[in-house]
Amino acid sequence: MPDVFIISDNIISPLGITTADNFSKLTRGISGVKKHDDQKMSEQPFHAALFDRKEDFINDSFIKEGSSGVYTKFEQLLIASIKEALKNSGIDTRNKKTTLIISSTKGNIDLLESHAADPALKKRIALHTSARMVAEYFGFVNPAIVVSTACISGITAILTGMRLIRSGRYENVVIAGADTISKFVLSGFQSFQAISAGPCRPFDQARDGINLGEGAGTLVLSSSQKYATGKYAQGIKVLGGSISNDANHLSAPSRTGMELCSSITRALRDSGLSTNNIDFISAHGTATIYNDEMEAKAITLAGLQSVPVNSLKGYYGHTLGAAGLIESIVSVHSLKENLVLPTLGFEEMGVSKPLNICTGLVSASLKNCLKTASGFGGCNAALVLAKQ
Repeated sequence: MPDVFIISDNIISPLGITTADNFSKLTRGISGVKKHDDQKMSEQPFHAALFDRKEDFINDSFIKEGSSGVYTKFEQLLIASIKEALKNSGIDTRNKKTTLIISSTKGNIDLLESHAADPALKKRIALHTSARMVAEYFGFVNPAIVVSTACISGITAILTGMRLIRSGRYENVVIAGADTISKFVLSGFQSFQAISAGPCRPFDQARDGINLGEGAGTLVLSSSQKYATGKYAQGIKVLGGSISNDANHLSAPSRTGMELCSSITRALRDSGLSTNNIDFISAHGTATIYNDEMEAKAITLAGLQSVPVNSLKGYYGHTLGAAGLIESIVSVHSLKENLVLPTLGFEEMGVSKPLNICTGLVSASLKNCLKTASGFGGCNAALVLAKQ
């Protein structure tokens, strides 16, 4: 099978519009999570990582002259992130061996709040409509692929891209994910009583729920040695991964962690690595009572409890369908810079299976990273990233 190289990436979040902006702020402990008092979204104040409501993400001549008002905020985020990643990749979107994958959980669901429920809205709100529009903007000749598997969507999309390249069907895959936060989305999590009263605290004894976040992330993958060794090369490979399902409950995770553990062990096997080869874990770490407990059990069952672990939810909130991509991109740059970021909000161990939670910026020689994620419906995913 061909190797799968990461050629380029981009993160757009309330912390910045480039990966470099984001990573710089992360290393300085700066969070995008703020307190918001917006009656249009919630009767009660809430903490989240949100963009300025008046912010424009694309304003180039193509939009102004030919398609003013066509693209929603969700689509603008995707376009802006992809554009930045492609600029630093050298990839030709019109190549028949290049394709696009879009990852999201909610897409344009906010249109339900402002548009009449009719056939036109049903068509406009569909994820495949957004994917087609984004693909056409960049001139992709292949139809875009949509991945929407709850909160593991981002990692599912990366693994889908890896498998398409391994199969030989494509040489290059552009993977982009985004989600925005609306009243519809926020109220759904509030109905589960899953929203924290303050900034979230992953794996901490006092954790009481998540913060939500907006953002977009893009990874460009390729099997081409030309790109892998060229001026845009990141020096990182997608080494392997796996997906599993709890088959336990619609919204509650496994009680044992066995199923996420299965994803982890199969991801390691797919990568040709052992537990001793993993230098740090970028966990899902939502700061909900049950997710963090399940994840701690899974990591322990996999024999990785002594490996440094962090969660990035304290910086970004939970960015839903973009989370797996954004957090994987941060992990790529952690490997490159030999830095493991601390888990913002963590103070006291709050899970029954203690983990090696990073509480400060750690400088170390890093080679391999494990990224995990879990989501509604009992889905789990694990991804291994490695330096070439």
